[in-house]
Amino acid sequence: MSADLENTLLLTLETGTVTIKLRPDLAPGHVERLKELVREGFYDGVVFHRVIPGFMAQGGDPTGTGRGGSAKPDIKAEFSKEPHVRGVCSMARTPDPNSANSQFFICLDDATFLDGQYTVWGQVTDGMDFVDALPKGEPPREPGKIVSAKIAADA
Repeated sequence: MSADLENTLLLTLETGTVTIKLRPDLAPGHVERLKELVREGFYDGVVFHRVIPGFMAQGGDPTGTGRGGSAKPDIKAEFSKEPHVRGVCSMARTPDPNSANSQFFICLDDATFLDGQYTVWGQVTDGMDFVDALPKGEPPREPGKIVSAKIAADA
């Protein structure tokens, strides 16, 4: 079966390209927002401002502080039973469940204590070693950044 190019996200990091299978079956609203932001070039040059070994790498904030987002309205939660395991991509949010906007995280290890509380929207299918190679810290001294983000159908 060939990949669904419309639902494949290519995140080019400084270390290499990460391929993410988008999951509109789990989170149609979040996948739609991510595609919209990707196609606007929103994520290009944005850093991973929080990378915790054995837990996750978080990015998607244009300010690089962890407090910013896009100018678009926040998205209603689309929680599922999908487990937060290594390679799962999920949306970051404030304590308000319906506050996801543009920030996301990629699980570096199993984090099943997050299950049912954060919206899973994708799964890394290739290039997880490039995510593992991101500089660590909260924030990292020299954060790794997204060189470009593209939907495979557009690449």
